[in-house]
Amino acid sequence: MSLWLVRHAQPLVAPGTCYGQLDVPADADATHDSVQALAKVLPAAISIATSPLQRCEQLAHVLRGLRPDLTCKTDDRLQEMNFGHWEGQAWADIPRTELDGWSASFDSYAAGQTGESVTQFMARVASAFDALPRDADTLWITHAGVIRAVELIARGVRHIDRADQWPATAPACGQWCKLSL
Repeated sequence: MSLWLVRHAQPLVAPGTCYGQLDVPADADATHDSVQALAKVLPAAISIATSPLQRCEQLAHVLRGLRPDLTCKTDDRLQEMNFGHWEGQAWADIPRTELDGWSASFDSYAAGQTGESVTQFMARVASAFDALPRDADTLWITHAGVIRAVELIARGVRHIDRADQWPATAPACGQWCKLSL
């Protein structure tokens, strides 16, 4: 069984903005280009789940237009991490003391004071991962943070304590990876 992890196309947000669960659209041309490549390589009848955020739903909609054989459901657990009051702010404008607090207590610090901790976020993603069918390929249209969390979860890591344990890379916007489970 394989899990395809597709990251939404480039969001229409100023560079350097914290936009976790901020519901912003993606660039339509970039979405179309990504889907053109993806539609050619996906197996028939793959099960698809998408984050409800519009940048992901856009990609799902365009994909279904090119591949009407595919069906898609929305799954709230596939949303990006909730960054609380940091959402929509430039990362450079977030007080250094808050970012330092997050780094110092990476597992338990509620991002943006009202958002999720990494532990809460990973538990949410693990819930979706644990519900995957084990006899069929699945595709998730999601976000960089979810993809990073899945990479840890697939290796059996369900909790991290420090920021340096968080994966440094994820597919670029509009790109994907495939995990064999």
